Amino acid sequence: MKAPFLLPTLAACVCFAFPAALPAQDRSGLQAGSAVVDITPTVVPFQLRSGASSSVHDPLHVRALAFQNGEGRAVIALVDAIGVGREMTDAAKAVVAEKTGWPVTAMLVSATHTHTAPKGGDSSEGRIAYEALRREGIIAALTGAIESLQAAEVGFSSDEEASEVYNRRWHLKPGTMEPNPFGKIDQVQTNAPRDKLLKPAGPTDPEVCVVDVRTRRGRPLGLLANYSLHYVGGIPDATNEKGKAEGMASADYYGEFARIMPYRVGGSNPPENFVAMMTNGTSGDINNIDFHRTRPPRSPFEQIRIVAAKTADASWRAVKKIENYDENPVVAMRQREVELTYRNMTVEEIEHAMRLLELPKKDRASLHRRAIQYANATVQYSEPDKKEKVLVQAIRIGDQAIVSLPFEVLVEIGLEIKAKSPFPHIFTISLANGGYGYLPPPHQHELGGYETWIGTSKFEKDSSVILTKALLEMLGELREL
Repeated sequence: MKAPFLLPTLAACVCFAFPAALPAQDRSGLQAGSAVVDITPTVVPFQLRSGASSSVHDPLHVRALAFQNGEGRAVIALVDAIGVGREMTDAAKAVVAEKTGWPVTAMLVSATHTHTAPKGGDSSEGRIAYEALRREGIIAALTGAIESLQAAEVGFSSDEEASEVYNRRWHLKPGTMEPNPFGKIDQVQTNAPRDKLLKPAGPTDPEVCVVDVRTRRGRPLGLLANYSLHYVGGIPDATNEKGKAEGMASADYYGEFARIMPYRVGGSNPPENFVAMMTNGTSGDINNIDFHRTRPPRSPFEQIRIVAAKTADASWRAVKKIENYDENPVVAMRQREVELTYRNMTVEEIEHAMRLLELPKKDRASLHRRAIQYANATVQYSEPDKKEKVLVQAIRIGDQAIVSLPFEVLVEIGLEIKAKSPFPHIFTISLANGGYGYLPPPHQHELGGYETWIGTSKFEKDSSVILTKALLEMLGELREL
């Protein structure tokens, strides 16, 4: 087993390069900057999804790329976390705006969705410390990227890696579907047993998109990639001082991609201060389980390395396709707060949930293992016509468009945006500027399944239609610039 990563002694290590004073003629056109901040936990024990831990397998970071051309500005930060809340991202952006003069409307903060990042919060010393460390890391990365702007050029392309993406929602053979936590029969099941599988309930998106940023002299500065795949997992356990197994913190394949991509770019001499980052595309129903054949057994962390290597190879192939780099692209960003309505529970659904919650513990054994969890969710969302505003953004960098949604977005939504976009290059960053659960399109809601259950999916069934319409309108505005 790999030895645990040595915890850093500093709260956050920031790495970015400040350019020398630029000649006047170099201040026109595209300016770009990059930064990376170490947010590996320093206070132990910290809290993972698997429980308390003091072990780290590989470091966690916040990475950022900033773009400016004239008055046009956009900065994107990516956090090695399962998600980032709207309250935290808003607060961090406000601090950065005060430090740099950039408007908060020019900032995007998203999570990779690694499931093995520590949790922040206010319930223990480790959680409190990590909440602060992550917040300060976001601020430092955004600020560092903005303050390291230098004359740059940018290119866009994509390639495919289809062998590691699988739709996890399945129609089953007749008569094999078991009741869901609400006691009803869905039409599809997530990660169902192989002997029951009939056909997948949706497609995949194998595209690996890249935005390749270089200095005017051609030195690699940063690479922003996007791939529609959930976390991979398979992190080894560690043995703590009491001799018990505990989970280890890890950035999953997103972090491994960032580690090896500089070698794809520079071979045995990776470029200094180069920042590579893999954002999470529309992967709400896409995972790394091969449902068609039996995969050979893997050692701990091996599958993460395989996926990272394949996506890095695809990114390298994409970069090789770029024929022209733009020194003077339009840089612009739009954002909207879109009001969505929470799911309205029927009287029947609420009464059923209340009956389950009133059962004594001895009578709950025969229920679905998640029945009580979702009964609580049903009651929680029983307030009628509750609404909330969520933040969506659209960015233009030359011929490249990027949109963001604060959800785990099902793949068909991303494919629709790609099909209808007025830009030749486009991708969606999920889990950006908040996290509100899954976002299925209406027809997937009708099929049921984990990604559509109340609590897992909080808003009304037409929410993806409303948000897609807003994003396409914003893209239309950017295309006119």
